[in-house]
Amino acid sequence: LKGEVTQFLQETAMQPGLAVILVGDNPASQVYVRNTGKACVEAGMRSDQHVLPADITQEDLLNLVDRLNADPAIHGILVQLPLPPHINPLTVQERVWPVKDVDGFHPLNVGYLSMGREGLVPCTPLGVMEILKDAQIPLLGRQAVIVGRSNIVGKPLAQLLLREHATVTLCHSRTRDLPAVCRGADILIAATGQKRMVRGSWIKPGAAVIDVGISFEEQNGKVKQGGDVDTDAALEVAGCLSPSPGGPGPMTIAMLLRNTLLAARRQAGK
Repeated sequence: LKGEVTQFLQETAMQPGLAVILVGDNPASQVYVRNTGKACVEAGMRSDQHVLPADITQEDLLNLVDRLNADPAIHGILVQLPLPPHINPLTVQERVWPVKDVDGFHPLNVGYLSMGREGLVPCTPLGVMEILKDAQIPLLGRQAVIVGRSNIVGKPLAQLLLREHATVTLCHSRTRDLPAVCRGADILIAATGQKRMVRGSWIKPGAAVIDVGISFEEQNGKVKQGGDVDTDAALEVAGCLSPSPGGPGPMTIAMLLRNTLLAARRQAGK
C-alpha cells in the first residue's frame, strides 16, 4: 500500500486522507483507532482523528460528518462503532457520502455488495478474504460456517464467500446444535465477541479457522484481549488458525487503508 500511495501522490499531487470519528471511550474502539492512525502515517496517508465525548448530540455528530464530506482533502470517513445509545448508527452511516464510505456500511454500498456490483466493501470481511487467499485455502464448493450475523462482519462476509462459490452457513444465537454445524465446516469463522466460545471439539480436523471476535478480561490486574476461539484447543485440531488478537485485526486496518486509496482514486477520476 505504501508504494501504491506514493505512486498515487506522484500522479495526482493528492495525499489520500482518512478521517476517523471516535465517540466515547470503548476500549476496543480506542485500540483500533490508535492503530489505524499509526498505519496511516506508515503508509504515507493523511490521518485526521476526531475524538468526541460520549454525550455529544446526534446533530453535532452529523454536522461533523457533513464538514468532512465537503472537505476535498478527506477521501475516506470512518465512524467507529459502537456509538452511544442516544445516537442512531444507521442515520450516521447514511449521512456519509457513499464515495467516502470506506467502512462499506452505507446502504448503497451494502446493496452493491449483495448485487455483486463494485462498491466499497466492509474492511474486516475483506481482511478475512485476504487471509484465506494468502493461505491458499480453497473456497470453491467448500463448506464455510460463519458464527455471527452482524452487519459489520457476518452478513457481508457471507456475500464475499458466495462470490467465491463457497457454500455458506450463517449461524446465530438461535442456531440448533451449533457445535455440530461448526464441525461440518471446512472454513470456520467466529465473529460473536463471546470469549472462547468456539472450543476444539467444535472444529473439524484440518479446518481453516479464523477468529474475528474481540473480548477483554482482567488477569493479574491487567486487561487482556482475547477472541471467540479457544486458541490452544483449536491448534490441536485445525489445519490453520488466524487468531485474535493478531490476525484479522491488522488485516482490517490494511483493508481500511486500501479502501481509502480506492476512494481517493475514484474521487480523482482514476
